[in-house]
Amino acid sequence: MGKPVVHFEVIGKDPAALQRYYAELFDWKIDAGNPMNYGLVKSEDNPSSMGSIGGGVGGPGPDGYEGHVTFYVAVPDVEEALQKAESLGGTRVMGPEQIMDEVELGQFTDPEGHLIGLVKGS
Repeated sequence: MGKPVVHFEVIGKDPAALQRYYAELFDWKIDAGNPMNYGLVKSEDNPSSMGSIGGGVGGPGPDGYEGHVTFYVAVPDVEEALQKAESLGGTRVMGPEQIMDEVELGQFTDPEGHLIGLVKGS
């Protein structure tokens, strides 16, 4: 397999309500105890016999932003991956950007407008 999907994300207008919704719907343990109140869904806290990846439920985005659901792919170089996405017809949305001094992220839309995330990883 090529580059792995390593994270999912749900961003909306009312992150606390979304966190409660997904926790109840899927029996997820969600931890929003961080400076961004980003609800982390850790795979080790939510084991499955089918395997799982971690993710997050958060928000809100900029004023008027409706939110999104996306997944993140681990790449060795976020800038290089964004440039490749653009060369293939995608559009850069953001990045590379450091988040909480821990993670380097980027986002782009594919040629049909779907939001895809990139995270620096091996």
